[in-house]
Amino acid sequence: MGLRANTLGRLGRLALAGGLVLAMTACVATYRNHGYVPPEEELAKIQVGRDTRESVAETIGTPGASGVLNTGGYYYIESRVRHYGARAPQTISRELVAISFDSRGRVSNIERFGLERGRVIPLERRITDSGASDRSFLRQLLSNLGNFSPGQLISD
Repeated sequence: MGLRANTLGRLGRLALAGGLVLAMTACVATYRNHGYVPPEEELAKIQVGRDTRESVAETIGTPGASGVLNTGGYYYIESRVRHYGARAPQTISRELVAISFDSRGRVSNIERFGLERGRVIPLERRITDSGASDRSFLRQLLSNLGNFSPGQLISD
């Protein structure tokens, strides 16, 4: 009986140790990465005002998400999610790169956004300057009053 009790004691300790190991591994956080954002070195190759949709797709690849229509922008989204035990998954970081195109299909804007404390913040912005963005519609309309003469309104 001594040998049998000794074997049962070892099996009990082994089962207890196995249960503790399983309990400890359940409390370890696991991380999952979703999506893709091109690195800064690849984004630096894109020139605002010069590159087109096709050249952007060749340089950094096609995005996982794009605008509603073919004229919409490209959106590259990457997020890192932490899973910890029985708790709900928590998004640790999220990054979005938005590439906008003008009516000719050329790159007009490259923006990088991040997720800080649940708020979307701009990390980087490259925009072509149109020169008219700081003037309101009314100011632009009134500034054109002196640029024509009444003789131009009368047609022959």
